[in-house]
Amino acid sequence: MELWYTERGIVPGLGLSVQVSKVLHEEQTDFQHLAIVDTPLFGRMLWLDNIIMTNIKDEFVYHEMISHVALNTHPNPKKVLVIGGGDGGVIREIIKHPSVEKAVLVEIDRRVVETSKQYLPEIACGLEDPKVEVLYEDGIKYVENHKNEFDIIITDSTDPIGPAVGLFEGSFYKSCYDALKEDGIFVAQTESPFYDEELIPRVQQDIRSLYPITKLYLAFIPTYPGGCWSFSMGSKKYDPETVDLSQKPTYTTRYYNHGVHKAAFMLPNFVRDLINK
Repeated sequence: MELWYTERGIVPGLGLSVQVSKVLHEEQTDFQHLAIVDTPLFGRMLWLDNIIMTNIKDEFVYHEMISHVALNTHPNPKKVLVIGGGDGGVIREIIKHPSVEKAVLVEIDRRVVETSKQYLPEIACGLEDPKVEVLYEDGIKYVENHKNEFDIIITDSTDPIGPAVGLFEGSFYKSCYDALKEDGIFVAQTESPFYDEELIPRVQQDIRSLYPITKLYLAFIPTYPGGCWSFSMGSKKYDPETVDLSQKPTYTTRYYNHGVHKAAFMLPNFVRDLINK
């Protein structure tokens, strides 16, 4: 008998089903339902509250694009904060940059980190790096208490439900702005332009009210609804579209490169219309 997991409810009327060869781990944490399964098509896969978070086959797209665009836009990022992202994929990408002296991960659910280390070591491998500090607390409260401290803040959140709802609010974006240094950069994943036609313009407006440079860029991730995924950036000083990438150090990536960096900001007309609502 075949076993299938189906993601439903995030997009009304849409479901995404994945064949599962084995359920490796399942539990109800203090914050959410967590499952790690093995699949024939995508390898091991992390689900939270019945929603696909990451998997071995296509995780590199999301983790590289939410990380390297900002890190290569800033001329000298030394201290980076990640809110959420307990699987460790964003941290793995951040520490590839030689300028980074410290990366702080603030994850509310300890079990996401612990199970990722056990079942997704390819993704979580950077969490043991000496430059990395992992804190188990509320990211919203954390940024409120750390002013003018970080060069880059990355919000690697789940979808805007449950414990992640507050990470899509204007008050949170203001706290992140205050936690950045005078030339800091903020990045957040902001869902699908096909299905989140109300969320994306609101987030863009909130970020635009704070930062002189506000951008949206895209990447293509097979296991996320619609395949086309957006990231929103607010920068106090540096424009990611005009930055000179020729002097940036090289490191191993599978999706991101300097051409992709530039091309990610070339938006289809319907996305341009969306963010200019």
